[in-house]
Amino acid sequence: MQPTTAAPPSLLGLTTYLLSRTGKSARGRLADRLAGHGLRLWHLAALAALADFGPHVQRELSVRLSVDPSDIAKVVDELATRGWVDRSRDPADRRRVRISLTAAGRGALRDLHAEAQEVQGELLAPLSTAEQAQLTALLRRVLDGVTADR
Repeated sequence: MQPTTAAPPSLLGLTTYLLSRTGKSARGRLADRLAGHGLRLWHLAALAALADFGPHVQRELSVRLSVDPSDIAKVVDELATRGWVDRSRDPADRRRVRISLTAAGRGALRDLHAEAQEVQGELLAPLSTAEQAQLTALLRRVLDGVTADR
């Protein structure tokens, strides 16, 4: 007898369960795609934060992304090795390291974002374009409510 991966029907009525299972699948698919480039999700997150919010002191980037400072240091090291970020001393406080996105980093982010969009398209293929937009809007509202509680 082969084991089945079907979820218990009583769990399929729990939105939190559905979000968890869907999120796990989405994260795994995106992580697999990034791993093909020798990257992890934190690399993408750091590039996106620098592109969206501008240069950060390394510690602030750690806080923004909720990543342990030692882990963000490793991510930044790996991004710097690829030439995607620059590190410099913060003119306001020479003890702090300031991280900024390079032109090469912007190009890499564009490529990685396109791949993330492909993964998203595959994941959301069962939904119409209107349903995808509605799902995004609803999830944003839920996320805003969750982050407001913090």
